[in-house]
Amino acid sequence: MVATLVKLRFLILANSLKGKPWQIVAVVIGALYGIGVLFGAVIGLSALSLAPTELARTITVLAGAVTILGWIVLPLIGPGTDQTVEPSRLAIFPIPLNKLVLALAVSGVLGVPGIVTSIAALSTAVTWWAHPLAALAAVVCAVVGVFTCVVGSRAVTALSTGLGSGRRFREAKGILIFIPLVLLGPIMIGLTALLRGSLDALPGIADIVAWTPLGAIWSVPGYIVEGNAGRAAAGFAIGLATLAILTLVWRSSLRHALENPARASSPTKNGTRKLGLFGLFPATPWGAVAARALTYWLRDPRYAQSLIVIPLVPVLLFVYSGNMGSQGVLNALGPIVALLLALSIFTDVSYDNTAFALHLSTGVSGRDDRLGRVVALGAFAVPVSVLLTVASVWFTNSWQVLPGLLGMVFGLLLSGFALSSVISGRFVFPVPAPGESPFKARPGGGFMLTLSTFATWGGLIVLVLPESVLAVVGFVTGEAIYGWLALIVSLVLGTVMLVIGVRWGGSILDRRGPELLVELQSNK
Repeated sequence: MVATLVKLRFLILANSLKGKPWQIVAVVIGALYGIGVLFGAVIGLSALSLAPTELARTITVLAGAVTILGWIVLPLIGPGTDQTVEPSRLAIFPIPLNKLVLALAVSGVLGVPGIVTSIAALSTAVTWWAHPLAALAAVVCAVVGVFTCVVGSRAVTALSTGLGSGRRFREAKGILIFIPLVLLGPIMIGLTALLRGSLDALPGIADIVAWTPLGAIWSVPGYIVEGNAGRAAAGFAIGLATLAILTLVWRSSLRHALENPARASSPTKNGTRKLGLFGLFPATPWGAVAARALTYWLRDPRYAQSLIVIPLVPVLLFVYSGNMGSQGVLNALGPIVALLLALSIFTDVSYDNTAFALHLSTGVSGRDDRLGRVVALGAFAVPVSVLLTVASVWFTNSWQVLPGLLGMVFGLLLSGFALSSVISGRFVFPVPAPGESPFKARPGGGFMLTLSTFATWGGLIVLVLPESVLAVVGFVTGEAIYGWLALIVSLVLGTVMLVIGVRWGGSILDRRGPELLVELQSNK
């Protein structure tokens, strides 16, 4: 049964990549990146065999702890865990739960991240090759550590998926994720200052981490070499207990998900609902699209995930401005937020998934579709970006740069809306389907989406070069006329681009609508 499920994982992976060259490219590039990271890790661990025992133990413990922490945390703030074999789809089969847990764990280890982590972990045996007993222990501990990474990641994903069906939990989860992200900048700055001040403290830190579930299993070989059998046994026991607890948590969450599959929400008692946002927009095709899109922004956790970074930007800029000794960095707040918001709809059709069929069956024109989505985003993107721009200028007391900054903001928003209108009508991206965890990732999907995002950012930067150059010249020379010219150019040029983008994207959507729906159905 385990072998069958593992084979099924690779069959689904192969079938999901057929006819999708860009997704194959993303998988290949991701694999090459993993190989590069793996090569550096193996070389570094091999070099540690020549280092003193204390240094080797310190580095392996801290690096191992960071690896486990990364596996557990990244599914919450990154593209997610590759769940090629979706557990919910196996609920109808009489598969024993223990075998299912084992099969999913093994399939997780056999993914690209799992293989890279496994080889790097097993390379710790090379670090201790001069001590055969420690080298043998390193192999055993590497196996335990890798399964701890995979099982911990799956447990966190299962918990977030199972509990995430409630709206209140999704809101609380956003706050819980937001807090450590806000503190990430200050934490990194503090750690950097600490490490610069005292590298001698690292062995002591490693000794403390060696008593935690994150670093205990990686400390065993080092303590064996030092002849501290008691600490080695304690570390191994903590490592095994950590794996056992994570497995039980994952098993319990998996059983609950299989026994209580997600169901569509029941209709209201009287069979009707209030119009909500549909009552606020005009009774036109583009108004209906705008109301539906804005409803998604308010209720769909996949959209909410992309907005978490917005309140994070001012905090990070404030921290870095203090670290750099210049408050002028805060003036970049408005343009950065505008850049992030302007391109947040270039995956809009992909998020619609098969619900996009409603647009085709009702005969909504591509232009109305593009316009409605732009209006929905612009309803909050424009006031938020302008408000943050004015607030940053007020805080730094540099009102002379306000026209230039507003020019960059409006240029980024208007040109970004145009660019997103074209891209989302032409390409389909591998994103979580409606109702799925926003942290779920498809094979190669996370890397492909990241690569597409950076490419789109690059295209937008090229489009806003005229107003940006004028604004920068005004910042450097102090001449206000350049800032006002930047604002005028951004409004004129951005409006022209928006009209062209909506019309061009609409024509693409009219022409490729059925093809997009087929691609969306194949991504289910």
